[in-house]
Amino acid sequence: MNSRTLLIPLAGITAGLLVSTAGAQERRGPGDGCIFDGIEVTPLSDQETQDVLYMREEEKLARDVYRAMFDLWEVPTFFTISESEQRHMDALGRLIVRHDLEDPVVDDTEGVFTNPVFETLYDDLVEAGSASTVDALKVGALIEELDIVDLREALAETDHADVQRVYENLMRGSRNHLRAFAALITAAGETYEAVHLTQEEFDEIAASPFERSNGQRNGQCWGNRGDKGSSDLPGRQRGLGTRSGR
Repeated sequence: MNSRTLLIPLAGITAGLLVSTAGAQERRGPGDGCIFDGIEVTPLSDQETQDVLYMREEEKLARDVYRAMFDLWEVPTFFTISESEQRHMDALGRLIVRHDLEDPVVDDTEGVFTNPVFETLYDDLVEAGSASTVDALKVGALIEELDIVDLREALAETDHADVQRVYENLMRGSRNHLRAFAALITAAGETYEAVHLTQEEFDEIAASPFERSNGQRNGQCWGNRGDKGSSDLPGRQRGLGTRSGR
């Protein structure tokens, strides 16, 4: 996969604008916790292995930045989405265990990564999001752009059903996160210029409804006690009140 240069859009941001939201709450169904039923474990290629390990730390990057933004601005959406990113990390962690890979997350401290690229990105993104609440929301949108692009590329490199299942669910979650950040940016009277997606694709995702899962979220299967599936960040998004260095 190609390396990309991280660009942080800062021009035109209104400094100091405070945004609050009740956030979008995840509807979780009860379940038996089954994992990858019916999918045989077969060896991953070197590229597939590299991608799984890379995405594991990229999801940690998202979680860590959102935690920092919540601590700074106390916008509930950052807390909600950071919890979703933890679940994304866990899903990739299950793949790592399943395929007997070496987990790159050897220290779960926020801002600490095995891949130095992510340490640099963490510092840059936290700095950018510290300027104002709107800056922080735009950093969130940028991270979700990166996740979507990187997951899409990783998905194209694998023919393993278990890996595909995880990537597809994580990408659905990232689209929902992008929608949440885009809605708050718009509610603040601001616009967002896409960096890694085309503007047309970003706007199309942002304007589309929140997605719900097919009942197999992040490699787990929910039970049959009335759960109809859940998106990674479903529910109502209430209003105000690229991989780099691969």
